[in-house]
Amino acid sequence: MSITCFIRYQIDPFQRATFAEYGEKWAAIIPRCGGDLVGYFTPYEGSNDIGWGLISCESLAAYEAYRARLRADPDARANFLFSNGRRFILREQRTFLENIDATLHRPALRTAPK
Repeated sequence: MSITCFIRYQIDPFQRATFAEYGEKWAAIIPRCGGDLVGYFTPYEGSNDIGWGLISCESLAAYEAYRARLRADPDARANFLFSNGRRFILREQRTFLENIDATLHRPALRTAPK
């Protein structure tokens, strides 16, 4: 079984670019600490104050080990301080989902038009 931590962020809509910067910083940190970074997503159209982060691990125990490494990582701590200092994250919710592995990362099939 693998799981994905689905993080829903309520963000300051006037600081979407700052949230994107925050997400980009995780691109190097999360994999280094043992998480499979599915991605960070910022609002594009529709609601302008909700962003998401998705991180997968093999199990809840693996997720907890990843979180411990994250707390010890200097770059991760700096990114947490960045978010606290800029105050662009207003609320954060985590939901843990069980992956249906056969459905993950399925690219679109490109076919010639008929």
